[in-house]
Amino acid sequence: MKKTILGCVLFVSVMLHAQSDPKVYTIIDSISAYRIEKDIRTLANFGTRNTFSDTISNTRGIGAARRWIKEEFEKISKNCNSCLEVFYQKDYVTKEMGTRVPHDAWVVNVVAIQKGTRYPNNFIIMSGDIDSRASNTMDFTTDAPGANDNASGMAGTIEAARVLSKYQFENSIIYVGLSGEEQGLFGGAGLAKYAKQQGWNIIGVFNNDMIGNIDGIDGVIDNRSFRIFSEPVPPTLTERQRNMHRFYGGEVDGISRQLARYVYKTTKMYMPEMNPMMIYRLDRFGRGGHHRPFNDLGFAGIRIMEAHENYNRQHQDIRIENGISYGDVVEGVNFDYTKKLTAVNAINLASLAWAPPAPTEVLIGGAVAPSTKLKWKKVMDNTVIGYKIYWRDTTSPTWDHSRFVGNTDQFILEGIVIDNFYFGVSAVGMNGHESVITFPEGTIRD
Repeated sequence: MKKTILGCVLFVSVMLHAQSDPKVYTIIDSISAYRIEKDIRTLANFGTRNTFSDTISNTRGIGAARRWIKEEFEKISKNCNSCLEVFYQKDYVTKEMGTRVPHDAWVVNVVAIQKGTRYPNNFIIMSGDIDSRASNTMDFTTDAPGANDNASGMAGTIEAARVLSKYQFENSIIYVGLSGEEQGLFGGAGLAKYAKQQGWNIIGVFNNDMIGNIDGIDGVIDNRSFRIFSEPVPPTLTERQRNMHRFYGGEVDGISRQLARYVYKTTKMYMPEMNPMMIYRLDRFGRGGHHRPFNDLGFAGIRIMEAHENYNRQHQDIRIENGISYGDVVEGVNFDYTKKLTAVNAINLASLAWAPPAPTEVLIGGAVAPSTKLKWKKVMDNTVIGYKIYWRDTTSPTWDHSRFVGNTDQFILEGIVIDNFYFGVSAVGMNGHESVITFPEGTIRD
């Protein structure tokens, strides 16, 4: 009897607090616009961070920038009792590898790993780009401060590491500065390949590329909206999976899209003043970002960035022309906005790092029936309190309905017709944090 009462109390406690964790609000409050501004200014003051710029100088070029970033990660690690494993990950690129490679060089990423206590081989990654560019991407000597593109994303990544290093998580978090973005996404490709070689289980990649501008070329000034780009399904789908989508749906329910929905939901929960915009596209039209190489290898990855870009401040030499100022300088960055988007990243990193693994082998059935049945493989983790079934209209971008169904491996949703909705299942931890939702991968054969 005592065990039953204790179980009921625990169940009620978890369900009452499942929608809110006080630690997450503390994380939001701990993000500092002052520190972010300081770091953006430091990165911009390296003159140019072109991937093929000076690597010897201590004050100018990509070499000085990446050494400074590594030193910052090492300082953070020292303050958290060596909680970060900091190292360079690098690959050699040659002129034959692309039209934007002026000479052979090492593309060097700066990696800082905060190991999880329960699932050290599960990783959530936050990335910013180290490199910058002038109007001509082959010009590696002209000043290219890259204050917004992408010192903002890099500074946000460092700040997230400062704040989250004060906590312990079940899953591992990686903070990384990627190089070679402007020349062909070389840094992301190198790290994604390294992840495959190391056998990392990547839960998701948050690529932060330009998170500091609020004054759009479209005339809109907006310090609350931001975009989440995600591809619909991985490019690694098998023929069987493609056929499943054709007959049972799921064309917009790949792992990256579920990651985007997770960020949307968590942001609306903890930062309701923000306006996350889910963009159903891999990236901006005709352009690319460092989440793509991870997507190419089958990993979940999204791009988080400002809602309104200013093209006068992107990929431009610093100049004034016809009364218009061009160039990606510090004056074009709104540090409070960068703080908000850094907080968006931090709370989602933390929520996923505290969450249990997602359920696997999710199956669905209910054709010609007044109900929908779901089955899944339970997570082998005694901190999982149960599972949550989500559903939404087939035309809705977000999971709009949910039901906690307890610690079971199957459930029937009575009165909900399978034809009219899409469904998914998440695992709920004892701490109230949830995994990413898993979309059904097959049908139940009764």
